[in-house]
Amino acid sequence: MKVNFFNETETKTRSYEKIIKNVFKTIGGKKEFNIIFVDEAEIKRINKEYRKLDKITDVISFANCDDPTWDKHNKELGDVFICIEKAIAQAKEYGHSVQREFAFLAVHGYLHLCGFDHMSQDDEKVMFQKQDDILLKAGIKR
Repeated sequence: MKVNFFNETETKTRSYEKIIKNVFKTIGGKKEFNIIFVDEAEIKRINKEYRKLDKITDVISFANCDDPTWDKHNKELGDVFICIEKAIAQAKEYGHSVQREFAFLAVHGYLHLCGFDHMSQDDEKVMFQKQDDILLKAGIKR
């Protein structure tokens, strides 16, 4: 699994990138996706433009293709935007490390790129179990 990082903020993201890389080493495979670190203003703009929600969010994913007949062998999955300020605030709110929050958001966004969702209770159960499994395999606990 290859993760490409892009930082559109002034914040240093090296420690977040390191923990995320370690998580995705446990997954393996030849897939690739991008993580773009953004600030609150940018994530709010993206959320409003693409989801019609005029508010700050923590993570937004854009799969390269939503068509289920799309070639599953294509290695480029898409983009995951993570809001740095929101991730840091949520880590404090939930009482765990900032690194754990960034790992969680990266995995959450990645699973959306892979077609998982949490629109129904059944889908949420499957997706959240998958998230927990990936994080635990990487040694990341709450």
